[in-house]
Amino acid sequence: MAEQGKQSMVRLQDLRVSFKAPGKTIRAVSGVDLELAEGEVVALIGESGSGKSVTLRSIMRLHPEARTRIEGRLEVDGRDVLAMNGRELSVLRGDAVAMIFQEPLLALDPVYTVGAQIVETIRRHRKVSANEARAQALALFEKVRIPSPERRLDAYPHEMSGGMRQRAMIALALSCSPKVLLADEPTTALDATVQIQILLLLRELQRELGLSIIFVTHDIGAAVEVADRIAVMYAGRIVEQGPAARLLTQPRHPYTMSLLQSRSHGAMQKGQRLQTIPGAPPDLANLPPGCAFAERCAHARPDCLSQQPPELKLDAQHAVRCLRAQELQFAA
Repeated sequence: MAEQGKQSMVRLQDLRVSFKAPGKTIRAVSGVDLELAEGEVVALIGESGSGKSVTLRSIMRLHPEARTRIEGRLEVDGRDVLAMNGRELSVLRGDAVAMIFQEPLLALDPVYTVGAQIVETIRRHRKVSANEARAQALALFEKVRIPSPERRLDAYPHEMSGGMRQRAMIALALSCSPKVLLADEPTTALDATVQIQILLLLRELQRELGLSIIFVTHDIGAAVEVADRIAVMYAGRIVEQGPAARLLTQPRHPYTMSLLQSRSHGAMQKGQRLQTIPGAPPDLANLPPGCAFAERCAHARPDCLSQQPPELKLDAQHAVRCLRAQELQFAA
């Protein structure tokens, strides 16, 4: 459901991702349909294990080929990613689409300076000299507001704070001017103050550079801060998606409402218990025949346990997978 009149930068159609494990197959993503329009920010939210990061990494085909099976349609900027060979993928990564990883200390190479890694990336995709690439890296550090950028270029990852490393990771992702940016929980490992700074920086860069961003998070508050649209994932499926403001105030899936109720907010009283979602997500190697959320849902009825809910389009931008979506009305 990309915005009308804009080019689709990412299109996933019936995307299915499974992993081979001893004696079983883990179905991490089970039929995801998602579009990202030019200049749009879409947030994927849900509990850990819902398939958000698997979906994101599949867009760049970062999963181990030997034990991963990807089916469906996966396009980036009109190109079929699943049909690409190794050389084509190497060009795609960094050039057309780049990723900001959750923990930059693990993503960055510890034996090279941060500047050297950015320079290498620029020279891999652009025919420029080492000096010119370093000048571009310095400009990127200034753009993401890293203090003392010249000195930080020569720092190793462990010599930088968590917030500075994440800014450096953003600079690395932007180094070859990608059209699509994939952000995999980029603020999870940071303290609250730094989280807000990174979120504001991402939104500012998105507007300035016209980036298309898919932002993965389990924090619905962070999603609302940066996203135009939100897609809610549960057990490998998108159960609801629509404009961010509407999902915040008019959710139609019980899981979306449960996520909203389980977060802290200004109306909470001191000593008041935070609401939680009972039970646990289903085993992805043994998914139930019906709605995967039915066992945890207070509104489930017998047919929810046996019938897979089809997608119901409430309007052009808002869709939900729930057999009771028409009868249930929630107040956030």
